[in-house]
Amino acid sequence: MIKSMTGFGRCEVSEGSRKFTVEMKSVNHRYLDVNMKMPKKLNFFESSIRGELKNYIQRGKVDLFISYEDFSESNVCVKYNKEIAGEYMKYLNQMAEEFSLDNDVRVSSLSRYPEVFTMEEQVVDETELWKELQKALQGAAESFVETRIREGENLKEDLISKLNGMLKHVDFILERSPQIVTEYRQKLTEKVKELLEDTKIDESRLLMEVTLFADKVCVDEEIVRLRSHITTMKETLLEGGSIGRKLDFIAQEMNREANTILSKANDLEISNRAIELKTEIEKVREQIQNIE
Repeated sequence: MIKSMTGFGRCEVSEGSRKFTVEMKSVNHRYLDVNMKMPKKLNFFESSIRGELKNYIQRGKVDLFISYEDFSESNVCVKYNKEIAGEYMKYLNQMAEEFSLDNDVRVSSLSRYPEVFTMEEQVVDETELWKELQKALQGAAESFVETRIREGENLKEDLISKLNGMLKHVDFILERSPQIVTEYRQKLTEKVKELLEDTKIDESRLLMEVTLFADKVCVDEEIVRLRSHITTMKETLLEGGSIGRKLDFIAQEMNREANTILSKANDLEISNRAIELKTEIEKVREQIQNIE
């Protein structure tokens, strides 16, 4: 099977008081490029997340969105900073003495001074947290891969259909090529007869001219190579796997052979077929850009 580089996946996992939601989507890219958006408290999992994604994705520009919610009531605690409160009292007492004032500070007012009381999040077990995040990540990745496979199968069918159509153009060119030489010989003979009238035609010279023409317009080698490239691409599509780069290289070789055929064409019908070939090859190359 082959995979498209376009995909989408989503998974939500709730374990006790925590909930993870993972969404991911991708478009085509030469390499694997992952862009993550997640809460800061999960940043230390970035390397593990990238490692996990490599088990599912080889190529593509992937946007990954992770949200995390903790509904527990004990996830934060109040911390009393005795040292800071003592510093406040020391200087308040000093001010009272220096300015001959009554120190009327009460506990309720002291507690409102900055940093006397602070809110701190409870330490979370990273192993447990990663286990839950990994579960959500794997669920989203599996859903993501499924959409890629479905799209990939559609691409494969479309590409094979285009390749079969290209083989018909190749068969036509192969069948038409010998006829060009025959028609050229006939036209050349008629032209020479018209010019020389009753003078005898030099068959050896005529044969030489026809041979030179045949050699100039011969596309047998190009046809063989092009047919081979088309067959190889079809076989590669049926084998599946991460084949995008290989298919792109084959398509470049196919285009090179089609260009040579077009440049050698000395016949309108073959020229038209070569142009059709180039058009189909370009369509194939565009489709291949979406294959992983």
